[in-house]
Amino acid sequence: MKRFIWLGNAAAFVILIAGGIIGIARADSAPSAIDLVNQTPKGKLHNPYKDSQKDIVAQGQTLFRSYPCSGCHGGDGGGGMCPPLTTSDWIYGGDDDTLFRLVTLGSDQLQKNGYTRQGLGAVVGPMPPMGPLIKNSDDLWKILAFIRSRYDGDPQYKYGTPASSP
Repeated sequence: MKRFIWLGNAAAFVILIAGGIIGIARADSAPSAIDLVNQTPKGKLHNPYKDSQKDIVAQGQTLFRSYPCSGCHGGDGGGGMCPPLTTSDWIYGGDDDTLFRLVTLGSDQLQKNGYTRQGLGAVVGPMPPMGPLIKNSDDLWKILAFIRSRYDGDPQYKYGTPASSP
């Protein structure tokens, strides 16, 4: 009987450890931001997270502050030496695809890929490519969910220029 209990406990332990390792592997298996950009046609990147998911937004805030984002855009994205991320002044567009590519590639490469400046913000310096610094695409999506949660501009422009606008 003791042997049966011991084997049952050992099997449960192995299952728990394997489950933990698999869970860690899944979190780390997200493609890099650069790989996702290279694999996905223009306009097809969509954030799997919502800015209403408090746990995701909290993770995004931590990530935003742990990468160089906050050094330029301020600790909560309200602006610093670079533009605020909380207004509707999207320089290249505010849709998920454009923002993901802008952060990953930087503004110079984004322009080389056919994107044009739309906003009238007083941005003079280029956005550097952050794709090589950000661990994976999942981290970047969480950062973008955090940024969306901080938006305080016209609600109509939260995700870029509405389709019906000129």
